[in-house]
Amino acid sequence: MRVTWLGHASLMVEMDELTFLTDPIFSYRASPIQWMGPKRFRGPPCTIDELPKIDAVVISHNHYDHLDYNTVLHLNTRFGSDLRWFVPLGLLDWMQKCGCENVIELDWWGENCVPGHDAVTFVFTPSQHWCKRTATDDNKVLWGSWSVLGPWNRFFFAGDTGYCVAFEEIGKRFGPFDLAAIPIGAYEPRWFMKYQHVSPEEAVRIHTDVQAKKSVGIHWGTFALANEYYLDPPTKLKEALERYGLQTEDFFVLKHGESQDLNISDNGFE
Repeated sequence: MRVTWLGHASLMVEMDELTFLTDPIFSYRASPIQWMGPKRFRGPPCTIDELPKIDAVVISHNHYDHLDYNTVLHLNTRFGSDLRWFVPLGLLDWMQKCGCENVIELDWWGENCVPGHDAVTFVFTPSQHWCKRTATDDNKVLWGSWSVLGPWNRFFFAGDTGYCVAFEEIGKRFGPFDLAAIPIGAYEPRWFMKYQHVSPEEAVRIHTDVQAKKSVGIHWGTFALANEYYLDPPTKLKEALERYGLQTEDFFVLKHGESQDLNISDNGFE
């Protein structure tokens, strides 16, 4: 199993003979227009054309930093109907208007698979968040997390979320996970952000709730979305791990474009 951080909540995961992306965004701004809005601190580590063959994409919700129009168009141009999109309930029509044909829309606890890879199940699982892209579409699309269950590995993608009891239920149903991807950034100020974005300490609680053997921190160091200094999340994460008696290798962070291999035999690092 290998995970590569492409920035923000975008990961490339290689497991169980499949390669898939989470919430890919390759644009320089998380915005409907590319001349204003949150700008990247650091560019994408590669282009879409430099990606290997991608079998699937999972989308957690429709905010601009997680569902990027230009990225969707470019991925569809490159891979076409060979690429399966797993999206939340309510997003099918938007995806089809982008030209995407191979789209599976799921409600919470719904599941499906990539054709020809029936052994790997993609389950849309709950989270605590919200959706909006225009002035009139508040929560017309569902939000959530993803549990990817293979014969050799189990992967959990938290997406974008506040802390809630759903993660303990996900852990009971599908855990333990070999790897979880959990947001650690965009958490300040807490009075405003706590219902939609977890703090690093709450991220550690999710790591425990879903019974993750290892976790990787996402949703930090890429876009200016909140009040904390953009390099603070890894420091706060390390402090939280110490409070919980966990090691930094239990819940690690990656540099942009960096990959980490996990050894299947003992579920540790190679």
